[in-house]
Amino acid sequence: MKIYVPGDAAAKALGADDVARAVVTEAAARGVEVTVVRNGSRGMIWLEPLVEVVTEYGRMGFGPMSVADVAALFGDIEAHPKALGLTEELPWMKRQTRLTFARVGVVDPLSLKDYELHHGLKGLRRAITMEPAAIVQEVTDSGLRGRGGAGFPTGIKWKTVHDAQAPQKYIVCNADEGDSATFADRMLMEGDPFTLIEGMAIAGLAVGATKGYVYTRSEYPDAVSQMQKAIEVARAGGVLGASVLGSGRAFDMEVRVGAGAYVCGEETSLLNSLEGKRGVVRAKPPLPALEGFMARPTVVNNVISLASVPVIMDRGAAFYKNFGMGRSHGTMALQIAGNVRFGGLFETAFGLSLGEIVDDIGGGTASGRPVKAVQVGGPLGAWFPRELFDTPFTYEDFAAKGGLIGHAGLTIADDTVDMLKMARFAMEFCAIESCGKCTPCRIGAVRGVETLDRIGRGDASGIPLLTDLCETMKSGSLCALGGFTPYPVMSALTHFPDDFTATHKEAAE
Repeated sequence: MKIYVPGDAAAKALGADDVARAVVTEAAARGVEVTVVRNGSRGMIWLEPLVEVVTEYGRMGFGPMSVADVAALFGDIEAHPKALGLTEELPWMKRQTRLTFARVGVVDPLSLKDYELHHGLKGLRRAITMEPAAIVQEVTDSGLRGRGGAGFPTGIKWKTVHDAQAPQKYIVCNADEGDSATFADRMLMEGDPFTLIEGMAIAGLAVGATKGYVYTRSEYPDAVSQMQKAIEVARAGGVLGASVLGSGRAFDMEVRVGAGAYVCGEETSLLNSLEGKRGVVRAKPPLPALEGFMARPTVVNNVISLASVPVIMDRGAAFYKNFGMGRSHGTMALQIAGNVRFGGLFETAFGLSLGEIVDDIGGGTASGRPVKAVQVGGPLGAWFPRELFDTPFTYEDFAAKGGLIGHAGLTIADDTVDMLKMARFAMEFCAIESCGKCTPCRIGAVRGVETLDRIGRGDASGIPLLTDLCETMKSGSLCALGGFTPYPVMSALTHFPDDFTATHKEAAE
């Protein structure tokens, strides 16, 4: 028998390790030869641990599994109480367009052979036959934009580094995934690390960089371990090193672990931390593309941005660009969380409405109560009320409604949530996580908490002050931490003004 039991951190938190051990123990007791593969998660978190058994018809899923459910796997599996049918036929899986996450949950994450059997390295093999400028042009033509939050065109950033003259250039992967309700970077690093390695190697060939770093956080021990092991395997397999796939062109990489400061998700703070300095924001210019790591030209891209490059190089820019809507091309890994019935990772082309994502894919709230609001884009994202659920999930449409997609994390809340408290949380979060470099963020967030407390005690005169403070933070902050904190605050105030009235006096008592 061949049985897949996820080694993904979320699955492990829900008992996957115990289930895997139980499978081995039960097989030994029955004298059955079994191969257990610790794959990545398929993204259906409500079904974890999701165990898959290889059958003549395909991989059959069972979940959520417990140790007590294991013994029945060795009997009539179709009669198993947790049987779900073929995993690929489940509605959640069938509705997706999996490009970046095509292999996550499918392959053995540390098997380079398995990776190649599932179309891995095809993009890199094509890249080594091309001139660097042609690789940059291919990525530019695909319309790929930064998936980490800013949405900046990837090709433009690469061209800037390509054109820069320097004795050394770098590729830095921003894997410092600090937003609430985001877990795509972690899932990919744990479930398909070779895709990130391949994407970084292609980036290195494109811009002339020979060294790469994956900067992630100490809260991701499984992802760190998986990436380090995968890099060793890739190096041994000739994917990394002095001659990438025998091309004569060099690229190597390593993992660096930060302490978990939220502000180090901002590229210049990340670079300071990577250099061993305090993680504070740098003033721009100079841009990191010209003076980045060690003052050398540096590509700084998010995990999902870099992991999308292999499919672009394999299938072509036109193939990738054909997905999406307007100027939002390709697919996005939606991370659906909060008070939701079906939470997890869902990769799809840009263009679905927010309502389709929340009500149809997410299945509404886990509590069964009406959805009151959805925060899109992490703790700095705007809160969208049901009146805006017809908004298409694209960069442009969200920006037009005063929101941002960010890293595509969605936090769903039902009608019991107090939006004044959510606004206060955003300000408090900013105050705690501020690097302290600029006054609007360092002081403004503290004053914001104080002002929201005044409003909570029934002092409506604090509302104009809060509005003015948010404008100052938005216009004057050095980076997105202070600049975007007004989004959740002002969207909560704009769309849910009743939550900011004198009825909240008792909340502060």
